[in-house]
Amino acid sequence: MLSLETISYGGWETCHRLSNNIIDLVITGDVGPRVIRLGFVNEENLFCEVADDLGKTLGQQWRMFGGHRFWHAPEDQERTYQPDNTPVDVNEYDGVIHVVQSPESATGLQKEIDIAMSVDSTHVRITHRLVNHGMWDVTLAPWALSVMKTGGAGVVPLPPRGQHPENLLPANTLTMWPYTDMADSRWTWGTRYILLRQDQLAKSPQKFGAQVPDGWVAYVVDGNAFVKIFEHDNRGKYPDLGCAIELFTNDFMLELETLAPLRTLEAGGTSEHTEDWFVFSGVELPKGDNDVEKNLLPLVKKAKLAVGRL
Repeated sequence: MLSLETISYGGWETCHRLSNNIIDLVITGDVGPRVIRLGFVNEENLFCEVADDLGKTLGQQWRMFGGHRFWHAPEDQERTYQPDNTPVDVNEYDGVIHVVQSPESATGLQKEIDIAMSVDSTHVRITHRLVNHGMWDVTLAPWALSVMKTGGAGVVPLPPRGQHPENLLPANTLTMWPYTDMADSRWTWGTRYILLRQDQLAKSPQKFGAQVPDGWVAYVVDGNAFVKIFEHDNRGKYPDLGCAIELFTNDFMLELETLAPLRTLEAGGTSEHTEDWFVFSGVELPKGDNDVEKNLLPLVKKAKLAVGRL
């Protein structure tokens, strides 16, 4: 059975806790849209919480906060970093929690997220929606970012590998940023999977993006796995040289990001991007391909089968 209650959390007076007695999540009401917590009931938050930002409201400075947030790509210093420091409307209709932000004054874009939780499993569906209240068309892509706690590893599947000379055409791309260092010890460049570890002693950030036709990405930390399932459009034009996913890490978090294809959003139009979340316990931190296929891949397959049940 699902429960929704209004609570204080992290210094904010108004937050909303959604639980099915297996997992719970906390939606901020005083700022947002933001899911600041996700985890098993009475256990630690899988998301990062930025202590210096917790409980703060108002102001024109964009704050990290932590948790799961909603942006629009491509990244731009002015458009992307519009502060989400003001209250949001949080309402429940037919078992779905609707979180609605006022339109951004600088962009005319309104961010909304719909949250649906399974009554008897760790499945949560997050639908991200952009509404263009401006006067002009805007080319963009919905962009969902989960800021994960320290000490884990992000896992990204590569498309099926092949042989030469039978397979002569390219299968996928990887996108690097100017600060990406492929020699950094946090990377594991496997044959079938790419792993990126979060390290609190790291001196510099790392980031990469990729096409992921298999439609999933994961983070394993403290014996738990957080799996995102999403739809990959093989014909879509994705931001950042073709990125359906992006991973970013520094010394206090790792961001697990998915993106929708770019589209021109007309005035009055909407664009949506959905993630299906799953949390699993008893998962060892992977060190390479074999660990992923033995311990994580069966859980991903289980999650995919469950997507249509919510």
